[in-house]
Amino acid sequence: MKLLFLLSALLIISVSGYSQTTEQDTLPKTQEVLDEVLVRSVRVNADSPVTHSNLTEEELEKRNLGQDIPFMLNFLPSVVSTSDAGAGIGYTSFRVRGSDASRVNITLNGIPFNDQESQGSFFVNLPDFTSSVQNLQLQRGVGTSTNGSGAFGASLNLLTDAVSPEAYGEITNSFGSFNTRRHNVKFSTGLLNNRVEIAGRLSAIASNGYIDRASSDLKSYFLQASYVDDNTLIKAITFGGHEVTYQAWNGIDRETLETNRTFNSAGMYTDADGNIRFHENEVDDYKQDHFQFHWNQRFNNRWSSNLALNYTYGRGFFEQYRENQRFSTYSFTPIEIGGETIDRTDLIRRRWLENDYYVLNANVTYRNNGFELTSGAFYSHYAGDHFGEVIWTRYASDSEINDRYYFSDASKNEYTIFSKATYRINDQWQVFGDLQGRFIDYHTGGITSDVVPIDVGATYEFFNPKAGVSYNFNSQHQLFAYYGRAHREPTRNDFEEGITTAEKLDDYEFGYRYNSPGFQLNTNVFYMDYENQLVLSGELNDVGAPLRTTSGSSYRIGLEIDAVIQLHPNWRLQPNVAFSSNKNRDFVASIDGELRNLGKTNISFSPEVVASNMLVYQPSRNFQVGLLSKYVGEQYMGNIDSEASLLDSFFINDLNINYELTNVPVFRSIVFSGLVNNIFDVKYVSNGYFFTYDDDWSNPGSITTIEGAGFYPQAEINFLVGATLKF
Repeated sequence: MKLLFLLSALLIISVSGYSQTTEQDTLPKTQEVLDEVLVRSVRVNADSPVTHSNLTEEELEKRNLGQDIPFMLNFLPSVVSTSDAGAGIGYTSFRVRGSDASRVNITLNGIPFNDQESQGSFFVNLPDFTSSVQNLQLQRGVGTSTNGSGAFGASLNLLTDAVSPEAYGEITNSFGSFNTRRHNVKFSTGLLNNRVEIAGRLSAIASNGYIDRASSDLKSYFLQASYVDDNTLIKAITFGGHEVTYQAWNGIDRETLETNRTFNSAGMYTDADGNIRFHENEVDDYKQDHFQFHWNQRFNNRWSSNLALNYTYGRGFFEQYRENQRFSTYSFTPIEIGGETIDRTDLIRRRWLENDYYVLNANVTYRNNGFELTSGAFYSHYAGDHFGEVIWTRYASDSEINDRYYFSDASKNEYTIFSKATYRINDQWQVFGDLQGRFIDYHTGGITSDVVPIDVGATYEFFNPKAGVSYNFNSQHQLFAYYGRAHREPTRNDFEEGITTAEKLDDYEFGYRYNSPGFQLNTNVFYMDYENQLVLSGELNDVGAPLRTTSGSSYRIGLEIDAVIQLHPNWRLQPNVAFSSNKNRDFVASIDGELRNLGKTNISFSPEVVASNMLVYQPSRNFQVGLLSKYVGEQYMGNIDSEASLLDSFFINDLNINYELTNVPVFRSIVFSGLVNNIFDVKYVSNGYFFTYDDDWSNPGSITTIEGAGFYPQAEINFLVGATLKF
């Protein structure tokens, strides 16, 4: 199958690429903006039959006061954002159509960002990355073919800073609740000799967090060198970050939520005098550096190409104080002290991850008379080591410094080839086709962090076709229909849980768009049909990572509506709402010691209603006030429809103010920004976990299923204010 698909894709390239040279092939005299070509292969146009939303640099800048990318996405349709520390800084995440970020394909300039083993996306590793984003596109559903893991809820592509023709400098400082501080400097040389630009950014963010001790110490950088002429764009980019965050992934139970909602049990232990204390360094400490090279070449009006290389180096650990640990877990030998055998001890351990990720990505685009074809190939290699060390122990036994009590290595190779074409038949009809093959080879062996052997060798071959059609009644009205298929391989945690089966998704979308000067409307219905979907079970492992279970057959069906309404020259309304039904068809679970088919149940973490609104008042170009509202309906944190797993609905409002002062000495302008989050001081929870276990001793002769839940409370009213000096 792999060979057949390769040959068919190459045949498409060869046949469509035949043309005779004409006067139209000569290069235009004006310079085309080439930055967007870096992401052409993973993005869609505004009139494409794919459900999507865009955010520009100007829109991001309004709310960019240090919060992570997931909170920049919070007011897009079907998006729910959450934060471990409660205020959008540190570990943050988001869900789209009920799918968590490990199921959202994320690329940076077309390069995969998702971790290759967990498939998660950790923007805490790239603090203040919003400050280096030119624009982003969120495609909901399967979308168009992209690089890396399959899109099972959405795909998110971020394009970094464009080449600036003019030199500039910026200094930004912001402060806020929970002792939050953000400082960055940004610069560009402009185009030197109309060809070369060097630009960069340095950032530092610190916050105590809303949750007790959930502090963040974040540093990041971005540097790019660019060469550009009428037909060539070459970029060498490096960016990265270093995060040190105090762990806040334990959550709290329902009783603590009512009495002490900021409590954090991470690092808690009892000293020799019986006092409760907290380990000062119960932190996650990780560094990640990215190196990218992009070369886009336009040969003539019909042909262009893009070549991208990437190397990502990640390394770090999280540290834990653990009480009363068995010697055998750490390969310690029992010892005798005063005639007593000692085989347990308090200790401090570090669990390490060190990885290298290499990418080669190339594509070529052909355009002629309403026809556009992009074909390309992608290859990546990942190598990662997992190991643990004990750095202190009350009873050291025969251990040595830097001893590793577990170690496993992993490698993952991925090959992708694709061809996607758009043909504008006439002014009314446009068709879209997309063929992709993904081929994955994953191996890991050794001892896991649970100190059990692991030996995995798995290969997967996926064929992912997509097609769409759009019809324009006129310049204002458009209908579109779309079908897409995606597959997804299991994560490392899935393999550790014995799950080896890949998931499959068939996504059907039908939409209507209306566009006029004072009113824009986008509506779409979707039906996502899953086979072997790995839904979140609600449970977490011992490091706060969510566990998954196979649901068998399941689906999501829904309606999404978003609009931009110009109420008045100074007033704008931007509402969106998503209604959905998310069901497991025949969910099987262990209840009271027996496997039971519960029939149709709700999929975990999938609210039926998600709505947002932006009411913007802009009396002048330099001044804007926005009231930002968000409603998330109730949702189950498990798949058995237990009332104990129910996460309440919430409705919150933020106030965003921006004012740009121009015509000031020295500076080009000074921009003042303010963000008051949760202005009505709502006590709400956006995330949590749910677990069950069988209790066979509380009621002799029977087994009773015990249920429990944990919650991640979000901050009450809080603020961020900042100023940017531009020169």
